[in-house]
Amino acid sequence: MRDTPTKNIAFEVSNLTKHYGEIVAVNDISFSVKNGELFGFLGPNGAGKTTTINMLTGLARLDAGTINIGGIDCTRNPKAAQHMVGIVPDESNLYPELTGFDNLCFCAALYGIRKNERQKRAREFLDIFGLTDAADRKFAVYSKGMKRKLTFAAGIIHQPPILFLDEPTTGIDVASARQVRQIISGLHSKGTTVFLTTHYIEEAERLCERIAFIVNGKIVRTELTTDLLKPVQGKNILILSASNSRDKLSEEIATTFPQYQVQSITPSEVRIESTEQIAVGPLIRFLEERNVQVTEARRQMPSLEDVFVQVTGIEAGLMKKEKEKAGGGGNQ
Repeated sequence: MRDTPTKNIAFEVSNLTKHYGEIVAVNDISFSVKNGELFGFLGPNGAGKTTTINMLTGLARLDAGTINIGGIDCTRNPKAAQHMVGIVPDESNLYPELTGFDNLCFCAALYGIRKNERQKRAREFLDIFGLTDAADRKFAVYSKGMKRKLTFAAGIIHQPPILFLDEPTTGIDVASARQVRQIISGLHSKGTTVFLTTHYIEEAERLCERIAFIVNGKIVRTELTTDLLKPVQGKNILILSASNSRDKLSEEIATTFPQYQVQSITPSEVRIESTEQIAVGPLIRFLEERNVQVTEARRQMPSLEDVFVQVTGIEAGLMKKEKEKAGGGGNQ
């Protein structure tokens, strides 16, 4: 079934819902993404990001709601718009026994690309992703970063106008993550519509024009990245680290310096925020008088992380732990 496409809308979903037994993985969400937009889906692990992208790409059946991609109703036929869509899943779907070159050629063949053209594209993409020297090696022996990059190349081998990326830099090394982000930016600058799921707050802030926060299967906020950052602009933030902190240190600072907002990040780290300039000297003297040894005092620019914490109530520390557990590729 083909519908009349909404002007300037690449795809849209309404009341999308998915259950796994008694667990509601995605809870009645609705949003649309414009043509050429780089849209971020930001949330912690288990928030419903992968389930959403799996429904959008036909890898999971929806329990309720509608999906329309490029003017095509994909609600009951998730593969109807397959020719328009590229997918980079969170786990590789390539064949370990095939070489990098053969994997790309095979993926191109699935989209009906002729032999000479698919071989040409395979070589081009191997070069773009820095994998030319590994072209004839089996995918099974690739490093994690190499596997991620080849999976990315396979997802765009047919040059789709719409690209779904599920945690594209999770668990890979810093250099590979940086290269993947550069390629995402390049595709976006050429007009590709990109839907990006991530739990890396810095990555979303750096790449995305508009962001939806998803928590426990529900979208809690959707806005332009520039608009999301407006509430924290003009704020001053100071992070104090101590080698011998004490209980209730943040409460003591807040009581003595009521003009500041004080938050304990870790037992040895305190975050101080103010709309006025923060005087570091009095704070350090106050702590030294209580035999607290300050090891570092650093000023921090307000970021999307501050907005995320305010909107969702999820502490930034939780997201950082997930980053470390996944390998930390997205934070450089």
